[in-house]
Amino acid sequence: MQFINVKDVAAHCNKQINLRGWVRNYRKASSQLRFVIFRDGTGEIQMVADKKRMGEDRFDKVKLLNIEASLWVMGIPRAHQIRKNEYELELLDLQVIGEAVDYPIAKKEHGPDFLLSHRHLWLRSRRQYAALKIRHTVYYAICDYLNRNGFYRFDSPILTPNASEGTTTLFQVPYFDQGYAYLSQSGQLYLEAGIMSLGRVYDFGPVFRAEKSKTRKHLTEFWMMDAEAAFVEHDENMQIQEELIRYVIRTVIKNNGRELEILERDIETLQKSDAPFQRLTYHEAINLLRAKGIAISYTDDFGANEEEIITAGSAVPFFVERWPKEIKSFYMKRDPLNPKLALGADLIAPEGFGEIIGGSQREDDYDLLLERITSEGYSIEDYQWFLDLRKYGSVPHSGFGIGLERLVQWMTGIRHIREVIPFPRMINRIYP
Repeated sequence: MQFINVKDVAAHCNKQINLRGWVRNYRKASSQLRFVIFRDGTGEIQMVADKKRMGEDRFDKVKLLNIEASLWVMGIPRAHQIRKNEYELELLDLQVIGEAVDYPIAKKEHGPDFLLSHRHLWLRSRRQYAALKIRHTVYYAICDYLNRNGFYRFDSPILTPNASEGTTTLFQVPYFDQGYAYLSQSGQLYLEAGIMSLGRVYDFGPVFRAEKSKTRKHLTEFWMMDAEAAFVEHDENMQIQEELIRYVIRTVIKNNGRELEILERDIETLQKSDAPFQRLTYHEAINLLRAKGIAISYTDDFGANEEEIITAGSAVPFFVERWPKEIKSFYMKRDPLNPKLALGADLIAPEGFGEIIGGSQREDDYDLLLERITSEGYSIEDYQWFLDLRKYGSVPHSGFGIGLERLVQWMTGIRHIREVIPFPRMINRIYP
């Protein structure tokens, strides 16, 4: 027996086919008629069960169906009488593969704690299906852009002997007789080694932050793409980031129209974001915030409220660049025109979705980096390999990191980060 996917039914219109999948929903139209929404991962289709057409025995099997039961079905796809480019399946026969009696996620509303505890089942919902399909598109769009623009995949380790910026927000793991290792926050330092071989590199994988935050934007385990490039300086670094994000926007709009519709995401708003991004210096951003009545000093970082105000009324993201060196990382290069500033930039998405990229030009001078490592109180021994990169054939270089979940939030319009990763890990939850 041959099976096809729901997404391919148009090519088999008016021909008998076999499908495999699950019951998403069903309703009784009359004693002679049932409608069943059937899904298989590639799409969904409405099946029409007519007692006269099927016969009583087969129709009785339809009457006993449960939501989320898995099925084999046989039928004939017909063009929908009203909706263009849509199809219904005239159901001829079915067989239950796996029952789903008393499926716990009913049609009624459930609270977030219940849904998170049943995350393994909640993933089947339409919104989660749509969000995860868009996540897939975003992931591969990032990789596709980088692969097309001279970057090579370079896998950095998850277990590291030291932190990229101290250990206060890292998970510590016993490591045989060598003491402790840490779950990686970022592959950046290792990628900087990779550029001396391959020129441009990126990694993409899970990273871990042990900060005790409960906001809608924080997870303890999430996915990060880090990229580094030799001979790229600050302005070109921002240009690469902008081109990449605009490529992601176009790819999502092209490939995920149906999923955006399910999520009620305004596609026109996304389309408007595919335009030249705005740029502000940190100093200009502070002045803007103060003019809006926000009490903030020239050495403060931005929270969600400040990020939302900066982008208010804009369809496109904002780069906020040239930050005070005191609030940025030791490895960021100083602005040659003002050594009090670091050549770093955060990319802030509009509509209140906040920071989605952090990047900078990296310090390529051995003595300056050594001085900063010492002044920050880090162990020179721990960072000697990182210093060696400046000792042997150092070059100007830059990099950036994209939080996959935060970017997917913006693309989907979903406000809580826990809904755009299959199994969210938060400070108060690690089940299932």
